Amino acid sequence: MNTDSGCGGHLNRLDGGASGWVIQARDVRGGVHVHAPPPGVPAEPPRQLPGPGLLVDRTEAIDELDGAGAAPPGVALVTGPAGVGKTATALHWAHRRLEAFPDGQLYADLRAHAAVEHASPGDVLAGFLAGLGVAPAAIPSGLAARTALYRSLTAGRRMLVVLDDAYSAAQVTPLLPASADGVAVVTSRWRLAALLARGARAVLLRPLETDAAVELLDRMLGRDRIAAERDMAARLVELCGRSPLALSVAGARLAARPGWPLAELVGALTEETRRLAALTARDAEDDMTVRAALELSYRNLPAPARRLYRLLAVHPGHTYGSAACAALTGGPAAEAGETLEALADANLVADAPGARYRLHELTRLHALELADAQDPPSERAAALLRLVRWTAAAALAANAAAAPYRRLPEPPEAPGVPAPPSFPSAREALDWLDSESVNLSAVAARAQEAGHHEEALLIVDAAWPLFLHRGHRDLRLDLDLVGLAAARSAGDRAAEAKMLNRTGLAWRDRDRPDRAAEDFLAARDIWRELGDRPRTAGSERRLGLLELDRGDAAAARRHFRTALGVHRDGGDDRKTALCLCDLGAALLEDGHRDPAARDEAAALLTEARALLEGGDDPYNRARALVLLGRARAGAPDAEEQVTAGLAAMRELGSAAGVAGALRALGDLAARDGRDATALHRYEEARATLAAAGAPTRVLDRLIAGLRGT
Repeated sequence: MNTDSGCGGHLNRLDGGASGWVIQARDVRGGVHVHAPPPGVPAEPPRQLPGPGLLVDRTEAIDELDGAGAAPPGVALVTGPAGVGKTATALHWAHRRLEAFPDGQLYADLRAHAAVEHASPGDVLAGFLAGLGVAPAAIPSGLAARTALYRSLTAGRRMLVVLDDAYSAAQVTPLLPASADGVAVVTSRWRLAALLARGARAVLLRPLETDAAVELLDRMLGRDRIAAERDMAARLVELCGRSPLALSVAGARLAARPGWPLAELVGALTEETRRLAALTARDAEDDMTVRAALELSYRNLPAPARRLYRLLAVHPGHTYGSAACAALTGGPAAEAGETLEALADANLVADAPGARYRLHELTRLHALELADAQDPPSERAAALLRLVRWTAAAALAANAAAAPYRRLPEPPEAPGVPAPPSFPSAREALDWLDSESVNLSAVAARAQEAGHHEEALLIVDAAWPLFLHRGHRDLRLDLDLVGLAAARSAGDRAAEAKMLNRTGLAWRDRDRPDRAAEDFLAARDIWRELGDRPRTAGSERRLGLLELDRGDAAAARRHFRTALGVHRDGGDDRKTALCLCDLGAALLEDGHRDPAARDEAAALLTEARALLEGGDDPYNRARALVLLGRARAGAPDAEEQVTAGLAAMRELGSAAGVAGALRALGDLAARDGRDATALHRYEEARATLAAAGAPTRVLDRLIAGLRGT
């Protein structure tokens, strides 16, 4: 059943398999993931439209949509009161016109009704790109980059985009297809003047006439059942404000209970007179009608399902599985899974990818109201703490698998918390961190707000491998700032310095060297204050990375040599090897002019490789191999070494490592005069970095040099 959210909640569902660009409207939750073929290899055309559902008395609107799609700019705005059937009308028209859009159909719920936040164009674009098949590491981080890629992929295609429940023209504009043959149908409670000013055609819907509303119930419940209680059917129509969504909710309840007379439901809705009266208010009508429907579903749940439903309002993330729900309830994961299925059967939670579930926004608000009314604050606080501690334990387990060389503290004792997941490989751990990235950020932020500073710091710290290998530039800064706030709230100076190093790297990724330097220097000052020479050297090394980014290899080498001396004296082989790699990379910046610099780099990198051999840091072991291949340019095995490093980075799923290896292969090709090959490798490397949201300045210079621009 797919109608727009009149009377209180959105019942859109995406059932069955889907390929190509997929956006589940109204409640885009959690991180969105993308898998795509290489450029130029088309994915199967996306077919993401939810089913059309029931529709009555919208012939005129269908005709208007035909007219809007036939003329430039091919944008229609279906507008009207909440719950009037905007979504159903748009989807019904779309399904009737599938053959006109052989290159696919996309669907996104923009969640204008959401009380917490609307769907951002950037998040929706990530889902569109995911449906196209773009790999997780290849999704650009910024809105502008995502918009550009989306426009490139939709240009020249005969595609339909349905943008449901829009909040503003600014939210919609980046999502319009970039093709004269494409059509966009936007639904919104508001008449988006800026969109209409650009030529969109308005299709205005009003509540159903009484006869049409009764016909909708007739089609849902059967003619005989309606005929037997015609007066009650008319009364039910009026109680629902002749809103298609409210009628659909009411009809679904009755269809699930064939023994109920219509009078039973009419009586239940009449008890909600105060709420139903609010249907006349634009912003309240969905809430009131849907609340009544949700109450009916809620009352029929067994006690464990009712409790979990209320506790789901405590979860600050977008999606959740059985383990997280078990943490909320304090019970076994298997039991939580069964309870989740009961909620899904009652349509109180919606399916999400990966055996997960989510609450529609208004349903979450209903659950929150119930929790406020029925559960003591102490119980909700305990549920949140269990969730926070499970999230910390799970993130630490992922960190241990993805980066075993990082020795992080054990999670606090957590009675009633299920065991964290296990990860057989680093790649699986990274995939989990990737899929949970939005939840990690949300839970860490809520933990910090609730005063659970230790757990917030653990979650932030454990997420490091995700950012090292997969990018997530925007999320990275947000999460690291949460960690910095937690450290300061806890009065932990060492944690503050560690988080300043993290925020410095995040600012560096956002091409803000000024802010990065400020944080690195502040971290260095704290480490000096604490008398921690190795960590002071770590901040020194990061300052060297900034100088290398700026193109000042000499200044970078000074920082690296300072850090190297400290780590050699301290006997830390891994940190020594990292400094050797950095120093070798800085020497290679001058190596094309100074053979002595290249020879020194080769010696340093040979030592680094030996120090890392047999250790638990496959990323830097592969990095040392790649850099050594660059340093030994001209040697018979140089390209073989770099290629081996590239394979290792790809196995790890590290975008940064893959880009570094591709750049090295480009350097080797350029040295041998194979400019076309070099340009191809540089462009591959640049695309990899750009997709991960990492700076591309060095590669931009290399590409421009080969092109002579």
